[in-house]
Amino acid sequence: MQLLHVELAEAWDFFTSPGNLARITPPDMGFKVLTTFTEPAIYPGMEIDYIVKPLAGISLKWRTLITDVKLMKSFTDTQIRGPYSVWEHYHTFNEIQPGKIQMIDEVRYRLPLGVIGHAVHSLIVKNRIQEIFTFRRQALEKIFHDHVTLDH
Repeated sequence: MQLLHVELAEAWDFFTSPGNLARITPPDMGFKVLTTFTEPAIYPGMEIDYIVKPLAGISLKWRTLITDVKLMKSFTDTQIRGPYSVWEHYHTFNEIQPGKIQMIDEVRYRLPLGVIGHAVHSLIVKNRIQEIFTFRRQALEKIFHDHVTLDH
């Protein structure tokens, strides 16, 4: 959970614009959105293609599908193709008061390869995901300036 000093509409516009993803992703991930957008914001059924280098500079293609959008409340992106056997990322926005929102990121994921995937998760992936979301929180602090508090 992250509290941000920003109007709900501004936060919603920022987070639902796929072009902003690179701004809140660590630079060493080489994150690039490949999809050209005809709509200014996400919608259910939207597919987004990326190139990302999650580990050791290895480039991977990743495709997500926006599976659920509740206007000004929440949206979900689900991996169609990429490094995980399951990836579901839930984004929730709650207006605490005008100009102050609570933004919640929840991720449910599973690696492929059974026991090997579990070992790789324990040794590498779990920490890498934590690093990515720590970077994201710090980037959002800079973007939205007057940051209040972070809870884990």
